[in-house]
Amino acid sequence: MLTIADFTFDSPFSLAPLAGYSDLPFRLLCKRHGAGFCVSEMISCHGLKYQQKKTLQMLNSTVEEQPVSFQLFGADPDIMADAAEILSTFSPGIIDINMGCPVKKVTKNGAGAALMSTPELAEKILVNVISRTSIPVTVKIRSGPGLKNVNAVSFAQMAESTGISAITVHGRTWSQGFSGLCDRSIIAEVKQAVSIPVIGNGDILTHGDGLNMMAETGCDGVMIGRGALGNPWIFGKSDRPDDSAAILEGARQHMELMEQFLPVERILGYVKNHISRYFKTLPGSSKMRQKIFECKTVTELKDIILKIS
Repeated sequence: MLTIADFTFDSPFSLAPLAGYSDLPFRLLCKRHGAGFCVSEMISCHGLKYQQKKTLQMLNSTVEEQPVSFQLFGADPDIMADAAEILSTFSPGIIDINMGCPVKKVTKNGAGAALMSTPELAEKILVNVISRTSIPVTVKIRSGPGLKNVNAVSFAQMAESTGISAITVHGRTWSQGFSGLCDRSIIAEVKQAVSIPVIGNGDILTHGDGLNMMAETGCDGVMIGRGALGNPWIFGKSDRPDDSAAILEGARQHMELMEQFLPVERILGYVKNHISRYFKTLPGSSKMRQKIFECKTVTELKDIILKIS
């Protein structure tokens, strides 16, 4: 079991924040399949402060998924603190601060993984955020800015000193992006260097991969990202089923959740994005995915899936 602040989770496996994917329907699906807790998509501190509609829509939640972790990103300590205070009014269980996203549109403004290069600024952000909320604050980082500057250990020690409740470490540097392999030794070093819970992240594509990471590094839990797309079963011991009927049922359940919780204008795009991933290993998957992307309406897409035997 994994414990963060006052929360003890039934499973040490959690869902990572995936831009464009970790919305409420997917979080609920992963929770139902055994995820201990789920993290939202990255939420812009500026979007929160200025009450942008799309940002506020990302804060939809239900009792079923609690305690949920809402992830905040930004590089301005004052605006991050303001946003954390606003975020607290939506009653998440945890507020996570993103200091690990390598995507240019995030790092070009000094946020995400760019903060690994500016630990003093990162520290100020954490101090300011913690001072403005009573909700446990966690942080997600990478191994460092680049292979010549792997600073995850000192960065984690700094973060711990601010009063955060846990830290997630992705075993790649900012410069690596998602290329190369996750370096688990960095996660192990961070675990040895701090006393707060450490969650490992990177290259977990099966349930067994997660268990192996915990055994190799001593980390308290694992966070699964891309490995969960089209495969929410990864959070359970059985992994993705071999039975195509079971996979199709998972896809249908996911579609139902999207119809229930997503704005009408966003459903079709989100359905196509998610549902096509369920068909990767099934016979005739290429043709099926092509049909999915050619659909003009949700009804048309549902008809196609319902006809699959």
